[in-house]
Amino acid sequence: MSKGEISGLSIGRALLFDLDGTLTDPFPGLSRSVLSALERMDRPLPAVNDLRFIVGPPIQQSLGRILQTDDPAEIDRCLKLFRERYSAVGLFENEVYPGIPGALEVLRGQGYPLYLATGKPKPFADRILDRFNLAEFFEATYGSNLSGTRIEKHEVIEDALSAHAIRAEDALMIGDREHDILGAHHHGMSAIGVLYGYGSRQELEAAGAVALCISPDQLPETVGTIATA
Repeated sequence: MSKGEISGLSIGRALLFDLDGTLTDPFPGLSRSVLSALERMDRPLPAVNDLRFIVGPPIQQSLGRILQTDDPAEIDRCLKLFRERYSAVGLFENEVYPGIPGALEVLRGQGYPLYLATGKPKPFADRILDRFNLAEFFEATYGSNLSGTRIEKHEVIEDALSAHAIRAEDALMIGDREHDILGAHHHGMSAIGVLYGYGSRQELEAAGAVALCISPDQLPETVGTIATA
């Protein structure tokens, strides 16, 4: 764990969590659903390990990168095929990271209200939280729209802050990719990066994470350290 400088911010009580790569490992379901869509489109199938970048960015952007196109119609076709499998099977081909339930329980017990702020569509996120018994920890869930709007992380964070009248200086984002860190900075928030997900130390430090956690059990101590800084 490393601690950076907090410039002009006083971290308060609200904790915003990313989902994919932070609370759960979604890669099997995401990658299998992408490969299924590509196969149905008669496109070349990349190696599974070459798809690890899909955890974090909006799925529309990832599909455009895989298809090597910015054609909205082509991306939308692939997205629909992806969702056919993902909504039925893929979102449950997922696993909660060891230590996450315990960390959330500790943080909630310490009086922090917890919110989910994910780039995943909210209906999918709600189903995942329910299936893996994580919904009880969160005050509310915020995600992107299935229509393809509000897919950027800073937009999702804005929804959470606005809905609960949370000041940016009284909130902290926790996530595994640069999108989480930069989305928080967009609102003047600080963010913790987690290294057990899909973002590298270099990526998270370059984005400006105020601290890094190697494992979920470090989260309560790290949050506490920042909250009292």
